[in-house]
Amino acid sequence: MSLNLEQYVSEFSAQNINGEHLLQLDGSKLKALGMTSSQDRAIIKRKLKEMKASLEKARKAQEKMEKQREKLRKKEQEQLQRSKKTDKCSSDATEGTNEQ
Repeated sequence: MSLNLEQYVSEFSAQNINGEHLLQLDGSKLKALGMTSSQDRAIIKRKLKEMKASLEKARKAQEKMEKQREKLRKKEQEQLQRSKKTDKCSSDATEGTNEQ
């Protein structure tokens, strides 16, 4: 509707075209849905291309954030392990001094 193509809403609804299905449509599928105007198909295809690019950008940003979180978790685990080793060495040294 925001693209001024509301004449196709009823057919898209009747065919249960949701967002996921919409992203899979190409020119021939749009034509089969009753979109006979090549201009209207071009508008939809251009918008779908923009949406796919936006989704891909968001997916890549999500992957980047997940990698950063994983890197931080690993770093925290390494610091924790080093801290435990340092504590153990300090404890062993203290015990050795007490025994003497």
